[in-house]
Amino acid sequence: MRAVVDQDHAVLERWADMADADTSVVFDAHLGGHAVSVIGIESRAIARKGWFPTDGPDQWTSGTLFPKSSKKTARAINAASGNRPLVVLANLSGFDGSPESLRNVQLENGAEIGRAIVNFDGPIVFVVVSRYHGGAFVVFSGALNENMEVLAVEGSFASVLGGAPAAAVVFTRDVNKRTASDSRIVELEAQIAAAEDGEKARLGVELASVRTSVRSEKLGEVAAEFEAIHNIQRAQQVGSVDAIVPAAELRPQIIAAVERGIARTLA
Repeated sequence: MRAVVDQDHAVLERWADMADADTSVVFDAHLGGHAVSVIGIESRAIARKGWFPTDGPDQWTSGTLFPKSSKKTARAINAASGNRPLVVLANLSGFDGSPESLRNVQLENGAEIGRAIVNFDGPIVFVVVSRYHGGAFVVFSGALNENMEVLAVEGSFASVLGGAPAAAVVFTRDVNKRTASDSRIVELEAQIAAAEDGEKARLGVELASVRTSVRSEKLGEVAAEFEAIHNIQRAQQVGSVDAIVPAAELRPQIIAAVERGIARTLA
């Protein structure tokens, strides 16, 4: 975030000490000489402070919005509305869906982000710097506000579902089929069928271990295949992303997008 904003103006971090909102970072800064609000999503895991329930996350995971960070994000969008452009630098895999987060009105706070985007008065520049998946793909959609421009860094990913969740949830049958047909599994199963009773127990333990390892490999394969199809170029083709930019040109491209948004607003 500091690399993108102007270096010759001081940066003010808003709501820096908001409890349990660590994964959302809000700057009031300048970009190309224009006063802007910048929202970033924490890209490293952060340890939780104090006591927390067992049905919640044991750390604030990177690229994830939790109930309070969702509330902080919506608050930042509403605060910028009508007085300055909004820039969102998103490494965002979605919203946390743990029982604790759902109990703490995660859905309501996430919906408030969508409401804030719909009601936002002014230009919005949404930048995919790594990943853009899940509920975030819905609440930060360009379809919600006609003055939003979506940029993406080359090599990033944007889709409703990421490759790993897709492999684990949607394509479970395919993963299981690939696992069962793997030569290592087939060979061990044949050895078990031909083994004596005493040997079967040992081979059974080995089979369980190998099956876990092979299934992990197949999950990775399916995830990679999914992301090869649902890459950032496809997101641009279907209209989810307006432009793909090289990382070296990120700052000037964001400044140009902000200026285009200001021109549209004034017009």
